[in-house]
Amino acid sequence: MIYTVTFNPSLDYVIQVDKLVPGEINRTTHEAVYPGGKGNNVSVILSNLGHSSKALGFTAGFTGEALENMLKEFGCDTAFIRLPEGSTRINVKINAGEETEINGQGPVITEEAQQALFEQLDALKKEDILVLAGSIPNTLPSDIYERILEHLQGRGIHFVVDATKELLLKVLKYHPFLIKPNNHELGEMFGVTLKTRDEIVTYAKKLQEMGAKNVLVSMAGDGAILLTEDGIIYKAKPPKGKVLNSVGAGDSMVAGFLTGYLNTGEYEKAFRLGVVTGSATAFQYWLATKEDIVALMEDKPETYGL
Repeated sequence: MIYTVTFNPSLDYVIQVDKLVPGEINRTTHEAVYPGGKGNNVSVILSNLGHSSKALGFTAGFTGEALENMLKEFGCDTAFIRLPEGSTRINVKINAGEETEINGQGPVITEEAQQALFEQLDALKKEDILVLAGSIPNTLPSDIYERILEHLQGRGIHFVVDATKELLLKVLKYHPFLIKPNNHELGEMFGVTLKTRDEIVTYAKKLQEMGAKNVLVSMAGDGAILLTEDGIIYKAKPPKGKVLNSVGAGDSMVAGFLTGYLNTGEYEKAFRLGVVTGSATAFQYWLATKEDIVALMEDKPETYGL
């Protein structure tokens, strides 16, 4: 079973405008509301590709109810912990030639709610996959990722972590199955600017030396690089297409990778499906459907178990 955790989920109000003029009335040319949060994005893509998962986290108020209903409509199983006060946040994503985001704060996550999450996580079994993705709201301990992996250590659970800087570095000692920094985040972890693929590989290897099993580095329009636990390096350019929205592309890559690996057991196929899936989302206004993903494939879907 795959579990995803989104500590501060959202309703994402995604709008297109021809031009954004501060201080003026701006009218949309396209708008939609979607369930948001990195873990939730992973769950939706997994569902689109035929894998069930359970979305965990915290919700509150009428916006939280709407979020859960939307996820269920996309085929996701949910077990969010309901908070007694506040509302699940609304994030505004504006595309006016360049992307602008206005993200809400979210509700207060109580200690009782945190304990309830750990009780849920205690149900995970050997070979289950736990995806931890995204930032930590200021009402949670800054080391919550570390606490969770420490709590579950030794149970044979496969950890997937998509986080930045210290959040990621501090969990490497628990040997996560997969981590997915982008090239800029990778450089920031070591205080360097990475300009070449060879430099990216060098620093991705450092993350492996610190404990990560598989390191997947996304590079937007330049594709991605995978360093596997058996010492193989894969590199890929993305399919060609027009980028409409980068939100969720990295999460889609993670979901595509997991789908490819679970379907075939092969890292190369998992990597290539991850790259295609991430690109398919970037070429849509929201997360890619299975049809969007298949349309970008050079190989037949059966190659990846789809």
